[in-house]
Amino acid sequence: MSHDSESMEPRPLIPPSVLLPEITFKAVLLSIVLSAALAGANAYLGLFAGMTVSASIPAAVVSLAVLRLFRTSNILENNIVQTAASAGEALAAGVIFTIPALLLINYWTTFDYWQTTAIAAVGGLLGVLFTIPLRRALIQAAHLQFPEGVATAEVLKVGTATASPSTRVTMDPTRGFHTLLSAALMGGVVKLGESGFRLWNEAIEGATTMGRSVWYVGMNLSPALIAVGFIVGLPTATVIFLGGAIGWLVLLPIYATLVGVPPHQSAIASAMELWSSQIRFVGIGGMLVGGLWTIVQLRRPVLTSIRGLMEAYRPASSLRARQVLSPRTDRDASPPWIAALFVISVTGMLGLYYLVIGQGSIAVLMTVIMVVAAFVFSAVAGYMSGLVGSSSNPISGMTIATIMLSALLLVLIMGRGHPAGPAAALLIGAVVCCAAAMGGDNLQDLKTGYLLGATPWKQQVMQVIGVLTGAVVLAPVLALLQTKYGIGEVTAEHPHPLSAPQATLMASLAEGVFGDSLPWHLVGFGALLGMITIWADHRLAARGATFRLPVLAVALGIYLPLKLSAAILAGGLVAELARRRTVDSSGPPANQGLLFAAGLVTGEALMGILLALPIALASVWPSLGADPLRLVATPPLGAWPGLVLLAGVSALLYRAARA
Repeated sequence: MSHDSESMEPRPLIPPSVLLPEITFKAVLLSIVLSAALAGANAYLGLFAGMTVSASIPAAVVSLAVLRLFRTSNILENNIVQTAASAGEALAAGVIFTIPALLLINYWTTFDYWQTTAIAAVGGLLGVLFTIPLRRALIQAAHLQFPEGVATAEVLKVGTATASPSTRVTMDPTRGFHTLLSAALMGGVVKLGESGFRLWNEAIEGATTMGRSVWYVGMNLSPALIAVGFIVGLPTATVIFLGGAIGWLVLLPIYATLVGVPPHQSAIASAMELWSSQIRFVGIGGMLVGGLWTIVQLRRPVLTSIRGLMEAYRPASSLRARQVLSPRTDRDASPPWIAALFVISVTGMLGLYYLVIGQGSIAVLMTVIMVVAAFVFSAVAGYMSGLVGSSSNPISGMTIATIMLSALLLVLIMGRGHPAGPAAALLIGAVVCCAAAMGGDNLQDLKTGYLLGATPWKQQVMQVIGVLTGAVVLAPVLALLQTKYGIGEVTAEHPHPLSAPQATLMASLAEGVFGDSLPWHLVGFGALLGMITIWADHRLAARGATFRLPVLAVALGIYLPLKLSAAILAGGLVAELARRRTVDSSGPPANQGLLFAAGLVTGEALMGILLALPIALASVWPSLGADPLRLVATPPLGAWPGLVLLAGVSALLYRAARA
């Protein structure tokens, strides 16, 4: 790199010569608590809405509010806390996109604690280890933006009164914490009234049959979905709703006209059954094309990332010498530490694969596929995080590609109809998905540390702590959510389960490849729609349009229940109204709206998990009743109380965004 290029790099806030405590007891303790809480909250949100959001900024705000109670706290301690906390929530995305699929294919009847923990831990550790050598290449040399990492650094600067004069972040950490906490309490109370006491219905919806056809409209009344729409913004929310409109308002009535509606059911039940058994496979076809297109688009970043990895893995003696000579702010974890964790992780997964398959040669092949795919997609996710941020990373597309490739290779060796085949493909995809989710998050956090002057190897240690914390808590969280709500499948006990769209998709892919059970005509039609969407998006890009049509977002909309995408669109509209009014008033956008939205998500998600505890206890003590908290058999006012509360929450969110 030329001298001119190096001179463009911003200087770290804390110079390398200044030594501040980073990994302290209070920082580690707070990191573990936040990592566990945010991992559970993101698991609920991902299973409910099919989307996850980055928790770096909310974690940074909580850290600022808590650690400022201690006289000796500093900005690098706060950075350590958000590093570990965001690792826990990122790992949750990798887990919930894949692990529940093992239940959906009936490989498990309940979540196996040790296997779930091992898969999450190994995938997360590989994501950390494979992105360590990319830090210099992607953060220092490539000049990637890492938008969420930069935003988190600015929040931490403001919170410690060391912000640069040019910063646009205008937020007092105490006020920010109060905003986050009050919104979390609000989201939790609304969830308690709806899902705990059952005082109103979860959605306002209706359907009608017209001849042989059926029409459905609806909107979920969840504050968390409004918050998700606010966070992702109107353009993304609109694209997701567009996919939902295609699936529910166009394809569903047409398909019902052709085949008729299921007899002896209500109009709503008929619409739900047709969507679940037929229309959502159109979304699968769109996601398949989207996943493959993602890989095609990322071919150059893949090659760049791999070259960076190869350059980084020099002889150990050279690496040790560089570690000794480098300044504090340029020291990564030592090669022996990386090698030891890698060997432990790979050996553990080899043992698990052998336990599933029972054949050593196939277990070795699965391990090789897993390592190579995790290696490539961790690098890709890191590169994409630098371009668009970790929340916008196409993790599901990478996982789709992994599971399809793994399943096809295993079919060649094991043959169709092998009982363990779908589970084997999913176990490979689960590790890779966790690694990719962690890869993007890790480099985002390292970018924050780079701007602040943190010590990289200490951040990498905290990333490992965040991964292990998340891995330990996610299995019981998933078990509780399954008990309370059900996951992915409508049953008599759980008529409104968590939709788990990605996990349902992965299960359908794995079973479809091995059993040839997919309705391929609908999948093919979805693939055609995906190609048309890619063409339309390419035309929009050529014209320089600000509105785009990312194929994975459109396909996700087709795959999601319409009531979810409608609520996400409503949140996007709140964000757009607040943005326009803020711009008109000539003031910079504040972060209070983002924190309020994050609080709504966190509060509702944590309450959703807590509400599962009475159900779990009822299975031990039947005298408590099947649903101990339920106050009424049928909500007397239907969905209207929820609609009024949702309007009030949206108004408060709008007000916070303009504050």
